Amino acid sequence: MVQNDWLNVQVAIRYRYEKYHTSFGGLDEERIANYTDVVNKYYDLVTSFYEYGWGESFHFAPRWKGESLSESIKRHEHFFALQLGLKAGQKVLDVGCGIGGPLREIARFSSTSVTGLNNNEYQIARAKVLNGVAGVEQTCNFEKADFMKMPFPDNSFDAVYAIEATCHAPDIVGCYKEIYRVLKPGQYFAADEWCMTEAFDPNNQEHQQIKAEIELGDGLPDIRSTRQCLAALKEAGFEVIWEKDLAKDSPLPWYLPIDTSQFSLSNFRVTSIGRFFTRNMIKAFEYMGIAPKGSQRVQAFLEKAAEGLFVGGKKEIFTPIYFFLARKPQ
Repeated sequence: MVQNDWLNVQVAIRYRYEKYHTSFGGLDEERIANYTDVVNKYYDLVTSFYEYGWGESFHFAPRWKGESLSESIKRHEHFFALQLGLKAGQKVLDVGCGIGGPLREIARFSSTSVTGLNNNEYQIARAKVLNGVAGVEQTCNFEKADFMKMPFPDNSFDAVYAIEATCHAPDIVGCYKEIYRVLKPGQYFAADEWCMTEAFDPNNQEHQQIKAEIELGDGLPDIRSTRQCLAALKEAGFEVIWEKDLAKDSPLPWYLPIDTSQFSLSNFRVTSIGRFFTRNMIKAFEYMGIAPKGSQRVQAFLEKAAEGLFVGGKKEIFTPIYFFLARKPQ
């Protein structure tokens, strides 16, 4: 009876998530107004899939030739620590920390104390377990809260970063203002944003379809342009030190890990063969009652999202690694 109730909850979560999106009859205004519900339902559904296919760090990275996906992800996290100029003992905030992969890597690399902010209860529970495994539970902690209303006093942190997380914000100016508030004067904020590039044509139906697929598959209210993010930073009060779409001169394309024409033993699960294996494994597990009802549907829309990301990257109308470093004035 308990198992059946749990399965019914999963089906209901998936239905309520899908209904927010335009392809299922939802309205943009409703999705933005209910962004907390949208994001929570999305991550309740997909966190286990993400960890299975991607590891503990749910983000892309510029990649050098001869470098594995996991190596590029770690190097990118070290890049954040270096750009922020982190020093041992500093208090750092990770906005939208997921299950804490970047948090743990940056804390160990820089000998800092990192607080992860996340509004998803399941992810925080998983992150705490992984912190214990990594041995960083004394220096790293988590706060369950909305990054639009952070539960921290003004000027609390020596540095703030967000890696592919604030794209979920319904109001990016409001989000950056909150980050500005909790950051100490003279200190730095760094982020990777998911953005539509200048090549995106809002009047192009194919471009709009790609954008919609990414939004549905990745739990986003609306994907902003790089120009909108830059303008929002300045409106929030930040001084922009530098900004760049890191996809432009990456030696290997950021979307290589989701290119189904590629084969990689080190990242087998996201290859075409790996996806086929996973698809059939989930089908069998769902049939046997091991995986919750609706798991195939979740895996299918994640694959659809990957297709949107891949095509958007190939056409250079979308980037997940629009990086900026900004400073809160003294």
